[in-house]
Amino acid sequence: MLPATFKLCAGISYRHMRNMTGLRKNAMVAIHHELYKLAGPGPSNWISQVHRRNSLLSSQIKEEGYNEEEMSYLKQGEDALQKAIRILSEQDGWTTETVAANGDKVLSKVLPHVGKVFKLEVMLEQHPDDLYKELVGNMEQMGEWNPNVKEVKILQKIGQDTMITHEVSAETPGNVVGPRDFVSVRCAKRRGSTCFLAGMSTQHPKMPEQRGVVRAENGPTCIVMKPCAEDPNKTKFTWLLSIDLKGWIPKTIINKVLAQTQVDFASHLRKRMANNVSKICHDCL
Repeated sequence: MLPATFKLCAGISYRHMRNMTGLRKNAMVAIHHELYKLAGPGPSNWISQVHRRNSLLSSQIKEEGYNEEEMSYLKQGEDALQKAIRILSEQDGWTTETVAANGDKVLSKVLPHVGKVFKLEVMLEQHPDDLYKELVGNMEQMGEWNPNVKEVKILQKIGQDTMITHEVSAETPGNVVGPRDFVSVRCAKRRGSTCFLAGMSTQHPKMPEQRGVVRAENGPTCIVMKPCAEDPNKTKFTWLLSIDLKGWIPKTIINKVLAQTQVDFASHLRKRMANNVSKICHDCL
């Protein structure tokens, strides 16, 4: 049903279909129905917060001002977001990979046609807006505070929500896994007090595969930041990671590296945000 829903939504963006009676209304009803099914019953359902504000697709992709290539990227970004939501909304079947001393937790699950995915769950002291500003607004600065990342470069921005990025990862200690690069389409959304950053691999003319660098693939991936129920100034931070590092690397090593990468990311992000607060306090003196 979900693919059909996307086709219905896409249809209303074409000129010859805009004036068809009831089509736009039917599209929004279909989206509403699909997200209701994804939400399901139960108090642990974070997606219901998005559902109450119509849907993640309520900001429909409009054809005006975008060429065919840009429309393709916009659709890829929305697809990545919706696929990630479907995975995260399924609470059953997750296996614990690691739990840090501070409670940071990495879970995993094997999915048909996707493979093994990892989910980081942590609580951060900052408000979602501050984290969103750092991870989205200051995206190209990630290499300054995350030693697992050498560089993030925005190749193209499309509208307010979508961008194409090139990321270069650092080698792991002992060069067990060498540097990788990624070209990704990213979709950043804010719905109410919840923030999303989803993505998946794509291709871009400005960044063909580089000689001597392994081009890895990722997606769907998604970071979800929502206020903590007990303290709205803190954030429940969830990171879904699906990645294919390519190359001849044993799965046991890949699983260990990816789980540790997520734990490390949370640690580095905490330090970054704490340093940001220190700088603000210093500037006020």
